[in-house]
Amino acid sequence: MTMNISRDEDRPAGPAPAENFTGDAMIKPLFQASEASNTVASQVTFPPSARNAWHSHPAGQALVVTAGSGWVQEWGGPKQEVTVGDVIWTAPGVKHWHGATSSETMTHIAIQDSVEGVTVDWFDKVDDEDYLR
Repeated sequence: MTMNISRDEDRPAGPAPAENFTGDAMIKPLFQASEASNTVASQVTFPPSARNAWHSHPAGQALVVTAGSGWVQEWGGPKQEVTVGDVIWTAPGVKHWHGATSSETMTHIAIQDSVEGVTVDWFDKVDDEDYLR
């Protein structure tokens, strides 16, 4: 087979894991690594104030904001607002977080490569004080 169509209804969204997210974020898988590619992608929707924990990616990560507005922050840097159409590249090993603003939902597509089966390394959650700073 040279082409595969993954139907939307065959990839339902589910709740993001509570140990790595604050709020009721939803994750919809888009595609997984295969024999031909180590790239994985998912669509993540964050309701207002939802965000993921501090984390890094061994091969970096690209985010494409598709709806709403959100915040992204690199460890030690300022929190920055992102909106529809913005593309964020985070280099390999850079500790960061992303999520919705306190008043708007944000959806993005997250794309990253798997390195020896690992796409993400998780750290502590972003507490409310740091999130709102």
